[in-house]
Amino acid sequence: MKRLLSVLALCAALLLAVGPARAQSTLPEPGRNPGTSAEMWRDVRQGIRGYVSIPNKQAGVLVQSEGELWRNWRNGPVSSWGSWLLLGVIVVLAIFFALRGRIRVESGLSGRTIERFNALERGIHWLTATSFILLALTGLVVLYGRYVLLPVLGPSAFAGLAQFSKFVHNYIGIAFIVGLVLTFIVWVRWNLPDRCDLEWLKKGGGLFKKHTHPPSRKFNAGQKLLFWSVVVFGAALSVTGIMLLFPLYWADLQQMQTAQLVHAALALFMIAVIIAHIYIGTIGMEGAFDAMGTGRVDINWAIEHHDLWVEEMRQRRAARQQPAE
Repeated sequence: MKRLLSVLALCAALLLAVGPARAQSTLPEPGRNPGTSAEMWRDVRQGIRGYVSIPNKQAGVLVQSEGELWRNWRNGPVSSWGSWLLLGVIVVLAIFFALRGRIRVESGLSGRTIERFNALERGIHWLTATSFILLALTGLVVLYGRYVLLPVLGPSAFAGLAQFSKFVHNYIGIAFIVGLVLTFIVWVRWNLPDRCDLEWLKKGGGLFKKHTHPPSRKFNAGQKLLFWSVVVFGAALSVTGIMLLFPLYWADLQQMQTAQLVHAALALFMIAVIIAHIYIGTIGMEGAFDAMGTGRVDINWAIEHHDLWVEEMRQRRAARQQPAE
């Protein structure tokens, strides 16, 4: 027994002596042979992938350097330029309203109305509009809440609001996609370009001067630009949003970082566009809200802003009322 204990003690002493020696041999001495260690950490910093036995092979990347670039862009140009864009749109609209005032129906309201949009069209519009507004508000909380709301609400309340915003943003996005698809199906035939659009653009749609209403069909050039902006950029928002909703399913980590930047930048641009749209459809133009409110607009408003469309409706009504021979 004593011999066995002596042998075990000797082995332990040898292991203790060899262990530090091996550890010291793997570390370069200060000032000597730094190449191997420097190259190793350079590879790690550049995102070299190691071997892992778990299904998530991305875990083999110790340092994902693109993440810092994504963070700098998200918290830098995207956030700062986006805030200036939104503020700039609001200031420009305020100045425009101060100088131009509300665009009135020049011939006055007649009290007679014409159907502008039916119940289905209004339902599609409000589905898309309501879901977009909720997405915009919750997205702004996620992007700017840390800087604007956190100091006011405090950590606990802001954490609850941020989590709620995230859930709303994820699920309401499905409603927006449905509304976007229906919007395209129902209104694409009315939003194809024609010759009237050039004249409308030349006169600025009659927004800047009185008595300069250019001819227009059911949708004028400005509304067509809005339609295609919503469809094209909305589709891009939907695709990037789905990529982010299902992480690492259709895209790797770097592609998701790019998708998030594109998603945020397009969303800020679309919010600016919709702010201008809301202004025109409410306080900016008399009688405009009725189109999506009740579905019927004053006939004088329709003649001033969509005269060719009114004439088409009159011809169709006359054709229906004409007795068959």
